Amino acid sequence: MENKIVKKEGYKVELEIALTKEEFNGYITKAYNKDKNKYMIQGFRRGKAPQYLIERVYGKGVFYDTAVDMALNAEYPKTIDNLKLDVVDYPHVDLKDMDEENGITFTIKVDVKPEVELGEYKGLEIQKAEVEVTAKDVEDALNREAEKNSRMISVEDRTVADKDTVIIDYEGSVDGVPFDGGKAEKHELVIGSKSFIPGFEDQIIGHNINDEFDVNVKFPDEYHAEELKGKEAVFKVVLHEIKVKELPVVDDEFIKDISEYDTVEQYKEETKKKMLEDRQKKAEDSMRSQALAAACENAKVDVPNAMIEQATDRIIENMKMEMQYSGYTLEQYLEYTGMKMDDIRSQYKEQARMMVVRDLVVEAVKDVENIQVTDDEIEEQLKKEAEMYKMELEQIKKAIGDYKKYYTDKIADDKAVDLIYSSAKKVKELKAKKTVKNEDKEEGEAKKAEPKKKAAAKKSSKKAEEDKADKE
Repeated sequence: MENKIVKKEGYKVELEIALTKEEFNGYITKAYNKDKNKYMIQGFRRGKAPQYLIERVYGKGVFYDTAVDMALNAEYPKTIDNLKLDVVDYPHVDLKDMDEENGITFTIKVDVKPEVELGEYKGLEIQKAEVEVTAKDVEDALNREAEKNSRMISVEDRTVADKDTVIIDYEGSVDGVPFDGGKAEKHELVIGSKSFIPGFEDQIIGHNINDEFDVNVKFPDEYHAEELKGKEAVFKVVLHEIKVKELPVVDDEFIKDISEYDTVEQYKEETKKKMLEDRQKKAEDSMRSQALAAACENAKVDVPNAMIEQATDRIIENMKMEMQYSGYTLEQYLEYTGMKMDDIRSQYKEQARMMVVRDLVVEAVKDVENIQVTDDEIEEQLKKEAEMYKMELEQIKKAIGDYKKYYTDKIADDKAVDLIYSSAKKVKELKAKKTVKNEDKEEGEAKKAEPKKKAAAKKSSKKAEEDKADKE
């Protein structure tokens, strides 16, 4: 068998796989053994007729189609491995030649992972994220705790006001005809929440318990139900109850009830500390992302559409999972919004492209910097995650499968981003990017001649020697 790269342009590669007559005949024999039960020959039980006789009766090429499929399925993966190609899409295959004397030749076009031409990725300028926790922030957090521990009480000595919660029955109609989804009993509604059609909640204000009244509204022109768009509607409403939120008194006793602290001051002090730690972590994450984004902007890479589509698939799968947690499906979301799946894919295409670029740039930095991961580092990461998820080490290893590869990639990725971020210069304000003027063109052309750092599958000389020694 002979396999070779015929042409390579960027990430597009054309291969040729050629099998000799003897090699292809071997696949024809395999095809005969696979398909011989399909053919009936007089004087032989099904599956017992010899190959030459079946070929004489049904034609010389009777087993060719199966043989070609078997040859391709066996030889293509070996070719990819031998040529060390990192394929990212399904191949497009043409049968170039097939004859008894010369064997068979496939021409295969396939997209591979693109090379990345790194620009500057060290010493980049990023905007410093200022972190602060004010007394108001702490007070707001305390008020949220009070809100969480509030209770609803009924009021009977006044009419409905803004922010009240009301319990109502309602039934809506258009031109006197009730419509689907327009009726409910004992429905709880917060006045001012804007969860109903515009104008509905406002018309409940001022009414008393046990009042029965009409609410007149107009459905928005962009309403999701086609038959109700822009229509005038009347809702018959019965008001059963008015409720208000009663907040607890925020004192030391309240703090003892909701936390491990004894006083309001202790609670505030610890809350400020936790908020500061949380904001510092978020600020650092933001600056890390900013540094990586700058490195990506400086890099040159032509991303295959197949990789963008695969990244889009991952985004949509994550959407589906998040929606399931919220109790609805992607199909329901599409129906409600009137969108199609193509609209969703188009909406996330640029985000998906940037995901791919980030992955490729990180991989390029790992290669150029020869970033390595030790077994001790993998073990340390495992211990951290075991503690975080309250699991045994062996449980995590079993759950992940090839945990060494998983954590090697994960830790190496983190190291690459750490390298980019730790070398970055944090400034208060980023300088505006210069626009290249005509007088700068000469300098720009000169810079083009400078050698660029390329991410390739090249190893350090030491690593190459080790690999050579292993092979020997």
